[in-house]
Amino acid sequence: MADHGPARPSPLLLIVLSGNMILDAIEVSIVLPALPGIARALGLSLGTAQWLMSGFALGFALVLVSGPAVVARFGRRPVYLGAMGLFVLASVVGGSTDSVGLLVACRVLKGAAAAATAPAGLAVIMAEYPAGPEQRRAISIYALFGAAGFTTGLLLSGGLAALNWHLVLLFPAPIAAALLVLGGRVFPAAAAARAPWVWSPPRNPTLVRSALGAATLNGAYVSLLLLITARLADHGHPAWQIALALLPASLPLTVATPFAGRLVARTGTARPIFAGAVAAATGELWFLARPGSGSYLWDVLPVLLLVEAGFVLSFAALNMQATATLAVERRPAAIPFYQAGVQLGAALLLPITVALSGSHRAAATVIAVVGVAGVVVAAAELVARRTSDPSGGLAPSLVPRHAESWRQP
Repeated sequence: MADHGPARPSPLLLIVLSGNMILDAIEVSIVLPALPGIARALGLSLGTAQWLMSGFALGFALVLVSGPAVVARFGRRPVYLGAMGLFVLASVVGGSTDSVGLLVACRVLKGAAAAATAPAGLAVIMAEYPAGPEQRRAISIYALFGAAGFTTGLLLSGGLAALNWHLVLLFPAPIAAALLVLGGRVFPAAAAARAPWVWSPPRNPTLVRSALGAATLNGAYVSLLLLITARLADHGHPAWQIALALLPASLPLTVATPFAGRLVARTGTARPIFAGAVAAATGELWFLARPGSGSYLWDVLPVLLLVEAGFVLSFAALNMQATATLAVERRPAAIPFYQAGVQLGAALLLPITVALSGSHRAAATVIAVVGVAGVVVAAAELVARRTSDPSGGLAPSLVPRHAESWRQP
């Protein structure tokens, strides 16, 4: 009998994995434009309402580090399906209650469930798709869905909040349920294989600087968007107008995603990371210098464009740089460490900036300081790269083959 080689993965598998990617990204942004309206409906201060955002990031960060150990104990398939089931349940409960405590708890649980499913996508693609053009194509589609998710969440939030704020939190439930059913059919059984896991904290300066850089970039970004959302809401703009106003801070990343790998292949990672940190910090300093006259064109739009330019230039490169200098066997521990840093940036900075939001200068100063810290971290990596590599960044030969495998938080 002729050997036709290994079975090709079902097209539905990539749909499931990419759908999970876009779902996680939607969860980050769908609450944002609707948050002032939710706060008014429940009689909450912005400081309390922001836990709907930072709670998701906190749950995500806490589970990321322990996730590989759970997968090693129970297998990737049952963990993925169990976490997706929890995501559905938390979405239904959270979208059906007016209890603030239960709302926040459900957001934390959804973050934890997302953290359990997120690392599975890339791992399954790397295992199921043959190395080469087919694998790179699958990773590119996977990454594009993740980048598009933030924009999708903004637009959905604007429309759903106009109908009923409960729909904002309930909307992901049917998507997650569909992914659960499809995942049960196509998620590869081989992915259930168990393996021993020993946690060994990575000790790599480039990884640490990448995690710090991503934490400052993401934390300042989400905090800034929340303050701008609150400002626009205070000026009487409804959720759908806020969603449209925030699009310049998300749409360019979606457009630029297919080209991220090419940029890094030409320049290495350190240079675009530094340029992105400078762009983001410039936007945050602009926000500090404009004390809120209410002009979108001069006070808000330049800030959004500069901060988004920071993401376009550096976030993909940060993801690639995080593991590029590590041996393959060290990457399973390094990736959760890096991703936890990304989420902790938002979980820690959001409550601080919202607590200070009564004073524009105080809140904007904290964000700007974090942004400048990101520049310092990026500069330190650039100097380290130039010392060890005359090209001024990770040379193309050091860029991992999975250069497109990055995702927006």
